[in-house]
Amino acid sequence: MGSRGCGMGDSGSLTSAYSDDSVLFRVLKHLGWDDLANIGYFTLPTLPVAALAGPVFFQRRLARRSLGLLNARPGQLVLDAGCGRGDTTARLGAAGCRALGVDIQPPQIDRARRRFGSRSGARFAVADAKALPRQAADIPLQDDSFDRVHCLEAAFHFGHEGRASFLGESFRLLRPGGRLVLVDVTSHMDQPMETLDPNGLVRRTWRFDDIEPCERYPLMASAAGFGTYRILDWTTPVLHRAAELSALFARTASTRAGRQALCVRWPGLRELDAREWDEVIAVVRAHQAIGRVTRYTAYVFGKPAREQRGGDRGRLRS
Repeated sequence: MGSRGCGMGDSGSLTSAYSDDSVLFRVLKHLGWDDLANIGYFTLPTLPVAALAGPVFFQRRLARRSLGLLNARPGQLVLDAGCGRGDTTARLGAAGCRALGVDIQPPQIDRARRRFGSRSGARFAVADAKALPRQAADIPLQDDSFDRVHCLEAAFHFGHEGRASFLGESFRLLRPGGRLVLVDVTSHMDQPMETLDPNGLVRRTWRFDDIEPCERYPLMASAAGFGTYRILDWTTPVLHRAAELSALFARTASTRAGRQALCVRWPGLRELDAREWDEVIAVVRAHQAIGRVTRYTAYVFGKPAREQRGGDRGRLRS
């Protein structure tokens, strides 16, 4: 998941997010979940491959699907909000876009610059996507100046008010006819997270307070001025399949023989002691407990195009 700031999430609490301070992220790193900080997009026939090979191929697949919805064209100016370690921003730059990746965490931007800073078309800056500065990486963030805004698996960090602010900032930034692709963890009911995650294991791991009900996002986008172009439910290929894999991992890790087998496949896991193994299992099971109400939704919102003559709003352009 991306790492943009806020809910439980002020910028300070996110400083150590997605880092080795969390035993879960240490485990995920050993499994290969490193450069791309998203869950992944899994199909049923490929689950055995994922169980043995790790998540990177599937994380790249999710990134490709998200960027595909963006329909960005060479030469267009694109904001990648919550860019994390920079992979999606670099992909946009490689496709000929002028891409600016922003993230509230300086370590993430430092890493993105080390990996992709020399590549053509990709720029990076530390900035809050909910309250953007006047410029970032020497690129003015003016009204009606960007063609596309992309936000993959980051907005759940923002909190409800922060998500509304991000939608408002995106609308301000986009040119008429521009497009916002927002892919996020959502819920299918408005239920307090405290009742679903009573020990806070999931919220502390990912640094968030709540998740937005999926039906509310289009209403919030409409309030910001957007029209809704597409809504895609990716719950099964992302969350449900990831849950199957994590349940398999937890069952295997629950026995001494299983842990030894996991360490043979991923030797870095040998650094975990018994307490840390138990902690990882508890976190995985806490994720499973909230799976009943959690969804994963991809939205394509459009800023209405101005009519050539008269009128403030026209149809959405693709």
